Amino acid sequence: MIARLLVTVTVLALLAPAWAAEPTIFLVRHAEKAEATTGNPKDPELSEIGRRRAESLALTLKDAGITSIYVTELKRTQQTVEPLARSADLRPTVVPAKDAPALVTRLNETTGNVLVVGHSNTIPEIIKALGAPEPVAIADSEYDNLFIWRPGASPQLIRLHYR
Repeated sequence: MIARLLVTVTVLALLAPAWAAEPTIFLVRHAEKAEATTGNPKDPELSEIGRRRAESLALTLKDAGITSIYVTELKRTQQTVEPLARSADLRPTVVPAKDAPALVTRLNETTGNVLVVGHSNTIPEIIKALGAPEPVAIADSEYDNLFIWRPGASPQLIRLHYR
């Protein structure tokens, strides 16, 4: 009995840091957009390749424990998260692309894992405002970056790529 109690206490002690861990913030640029042939040329939908990338993002983050999703007012960010939002039963929160400071305030107050979908100019701005020591850049042709921000005493930014 004492041995079993000791094992239980040891396991709980090992798991405690994971329970108290800071939230993780995942940041991506929207998936590939279609050529704007109709409608608002500044707000195109996703292309077929972009829709496939959105599905890939959903598969990539399906076990990440996402509790909140933030997008901009533009269709391409919202369509990028549709597959994940649907499978996780989450409703994305729209924050205007020009209001990065308000989004960063929300992110700094969050308690769960978050996905942010923005643009090639807003994602680097958000990462910088979160406190990343090195600036990041996203080329106009890049749609596969997956940034992972871990705040805390030793903040960490990881840059991955997904297909």
